[in-house]
Amino acid sequence: MDEKLMSKKKPTYPINDKLDAYLKECNRKIKIPVFYDDLLRFSGSIVVYDSKDEDTLWVRVYYEEHERPEIESSLKKVYTILHSDGNEDAIEFLNIDAIDYCTFGNSKPFRIKVRNILNDNYTYIYVKKADASRIYGLELEHMFSPNRINFLVYKNTLIEEHIAGIPGDVFIKDFLPDLSDQAKSQIAKEFVKFNERCQMRLLGDMRSYNYVIIPIHDFDHVEYKIRAIDFDQQCYEGKLKVYQPQFFKENFDMVDIVMSKLQLSSIEQYKKEERSILAKRVLTSRSRYENLVECMCADRISTEENLKELREHLYNFTLDLKFRRSKSMGEVLKTAMDFVRRNYENVNMRRLLE
Repeated sequence: MDEKLMSKKKPTYPINDKLDAYLKECNRKIKIPVFYDDLLRFSGSIVVYDSKDEDTLWVRVYYEEHERPEIESSLKKVYTILHSDGNEDAIEFLNIDAIDYCTFGNSKPFRIKVRNILNDNYTYIYVKKADASRIYGLELEHMFSPNRINFLVYKNTLIEEHIAGIPGDVFIKDFLPDLSDQAKSQIAKEFVKFNERCQMRLLGDMRSYNYVIIPIHDFDHVEYKIRAIDFDQQCYEGKLKVYQPQFFKENFDMVDIVMSKLQLSSIEQYKKEERSILAKRVLTSRSRYENLVECMCADRISTEENLKELREHLYNFTLDLKFRRSKSMGEVLKTAMDFVRRNYENVNMRRLLE
C-alpha cells in the first residue's frame, strides 16, 4: 500500500532568502559552533540494538582522538544554545554519552545523548541537514498543534529538541492490546483528531513510527496524546491520502479501534472540534502564520506533478476552485487554512444570528 501512496525519496530543498529572513526574525536562526557535515567525519561505527537485540537502524559513531574533544565541546554548546540561550555555566557538568547516526529515512539525522553528570539526567538533541519543507513543517507544528517545538537553523544545519513519548509502532504492538476499553476509546478519539489535524495542515507520512503516544496521568485516569515527530513530508506528496494517517497499513490497528469504539456521530464531532481548534490557532497566530505562508507561497518545496495532483484531489474533496488556481504548495496550504477558518467563522456567525 505504501508503494501506491508514497513517491520515491523526497529531495532536500534549500532555504531561500525569504525563509532565512523569517527564521532570523523569529529567533530560529542562531550561529552554532558545529555543522551537520562536521559530524559526518566519523571514522567508524557499530550497530545499536534495542533491549530485545533487534537492529534499531541507528549506528553509534566514533571519531579520531584528535577530533572528538572539539566535537563534544561544540555539541555541549549547541545544547546550551537550544535549551538555555547559550548560557555556558553548566557546560562543565554536561557529558556527551553517545552520538548515533540513522541510516534510515530522508533526513539521516544524528542523535546526541547529553547527560548531566551531577544527577544522571539525560536528554537528546538531533542534528540534521536543513531542509526547507521540514522547517515549514516544524513551524506549522509550533503554531497549530497542541505542543510547542524548539529548533534552531544555521546555514545547512538544523538542530531539534527531542520529543519524548512511546513510538507509535511500539505502542501499537506492546501496549494497545492490553488497554482497558475506556483507554482504547480515548486513544480512538485522539487518533481521529490527529488524523484530522495532519490532513488540514498537509503533514504527510504519519506512519506509526513517525509519531509518538504520550501518556498523561490525571488524578483518576491516564490520558493519551498523539504527537508527530517527523516533518519531512510537509506539503510534498500529491496524493491526499498521504496526509491522512488512517490510510497507512501501519495504523490499521488504530483505525480498527476507532471503528469499534466510536460511533460515526462521535467521529464527526471530534473532527469538528479539531477544525475549530485549528481555526482559532490560525486567528491567534495570524501575523506569524501570514509571514510563514508568504515564504511558502514564494518557495518551491515539491514537484509540479505533485502540485497538480494534490490541487485536483483537494478540489474534488472541497469543491473550492481556489485549490485549482494555486500555483505553489504554499498557496495550496493557504487555501486549505482559509477554507477551515472561513467555515469556522461562518458557523460562529450563524450562531450569533440565531
